Amino acid sequence: MSTARGIALVTGASSGFGLLTSIALAQKGYQVMATMRDLNRSDSLLLLAEKAGVSSSIDTLILDVTIQTSIERAISAIMKKYGRIDVLINNAGFAVGGYVEDVPMEAWRSQLETNVFGVIATTKAVLPIMRASQSGCIVNVSSVSGLSAFPGYAPYSTSKFAIEGFSESLRLEMLPFGIRVHLVEPGAYRTEIWRKGFEAIHTTEASPYWQQLSKVLAYSRKASMTAPDPQEVADVIARLVDKPGAKLRYPLGRGVQMGLWARSFLPWKWYEGLLKRLLK
Repeated sequence: MSTARGIALVTGASSGFGLLTSIALAQKGYQVMATMRDLNRSDSLLLLAEKAGVSSSIDTLILDVTIQTSIERAISAIMKKYGRIDVLINNAGFAVGGYVEDVPMEAWRSQLETNVFGVIATTKAVLPIMRASQSGCIVNVSSVSGLSAFPGYAPYSTSKFAIEGFSESLRLEMLPFGIRVHLVEPGAYRTEIWRKGFEAIHTTEASPYWQQLSKVLAYSRKASMTAPDPQEVADVIARLVDKPGAKLRYPLGRGVQMGLWARSFLPWKWYEGLLKRLLK
């Protein structure tokens, strides 16, 4: 079977950036394989796809990026039906919060298993297909937290910093094979990651970090309430996959460029001082 633009595989497509990116790519003419761990969570995606008139351009498929056999089954099903994968959007992920001492090692390992090893495993499964066709586009959804760390989110930042390094190496490795690699690095947007993150914060009132973390969370909640529409990120990704000369990094969001500039050019002590004042 063939489509106008090609086949796009999106992980973590049940909500947030993954859901919106799946719709945006379908609207551009891609046949989208919208994958998620639980197909019972596909209702929102399918409803939006129907409203947008792209239901026939979206297939839903089970893919758990932490399980190798799940990745292999999904890739096999796509290749059996379409015989190609032209675009990979590595979006699946979640955020673990809490001060370093308070976060149990199980939570650290779970964070890296999904956000880092899941991305690597899914990418490795797709690379031979793209390499054989000497073409393809991989977009790794990172975060501004992979460029500038914040107190209280060390596990999440650790995972996203790792994706930044992985993507740099991968881009250089894939250049001779016609495969493009890009990083999209959103700041605060109105997605489910906020609610899920707040519900899963690792702390107690007995923690020596309780007061500090409370200030961080207050700032984060305020940011989440005024955050821009995540459709902005989906639209950038959809444009990116059809842009041959696209650069490696795309930091997105309100105040992100200014924050990154401050971190890059101000003396570290000054930058620390700004963060302290911000969290007051």
